Amino acid sequence: MRASIGKKTLRLAQFALLLAMEAIVCFTPLGSLPAVGPVVATLGMLPVILTAVVMGTGAGTAMGAFAGLFSFLVWTFSPPNPLVAFVFTPVYSLGASKGNFWSIVICFLPRILVGPVTGFCLRLFTRLNWKKPVAYGLSGVLGSLTNTVLVLGGIYLFFGSGYAAVLGQKMDVLPALIGFLVLTNGIPEALLGGVAAYGVGYPLRRHVAHNFE
Repeated sequence: MRASIGKKTLRLAQFALLLAMEAIVCFTPLGSLPAVGPVVATLGMLPVILTAVVMGTGAGTAMGAFAGLFSFLVWTFSPPNPLVAFVFTPVYSLGASKGNFWSIVICFLPRILVGPVTGFCLRLFTRLNWKKPVAYGLSGVLGSLTNTVLVLGGIYLFFGSGYAAVLGQKMDVLPALIGFLVLTNGIPEALLGGVAAYGVGYPLRRHVAHNFE
């Protein structure tokens, strides 16, 4: 019984540390990456990926929910780019472009799904006996890309015309702009996710597993 309580306490402490990391990258300039385009590239998915790798899919999903909440608070109260804040929060509007229910979906759902995708891929690649750098690295990359693809896809699907309008672009240019954002923001974020999953997540996971033996 005491051992079980100790393990739960240890897991709670580990989650709290990763949550603190998530708060730092979401609420401070330390989480922003130099990038080109209206959507800021961030390190916000790294703690989610690490949580999924180290603590499992359930914990990664919970961390993704916190990431969505933190992002919602940032875009609502101190948006990095007020012009496009309406796609992440229903509070903001710019001319005819207004946030709505889909703003909340875009802000939360992609981040929540990063944990399950990372965890599922890691289990799958491990069962396939892929080499550790590939299994962990690719899981981190795919987890990060889940957020990128769903956020940008959601913007195009639900706010395409309004998003293009506030950027002074025509709707038929938007697919090219989104592709540009994937290259300049999504790919660097994904590569960092892969490096973190293997370089940090793998040794941490081994240490955590040892503690629970």
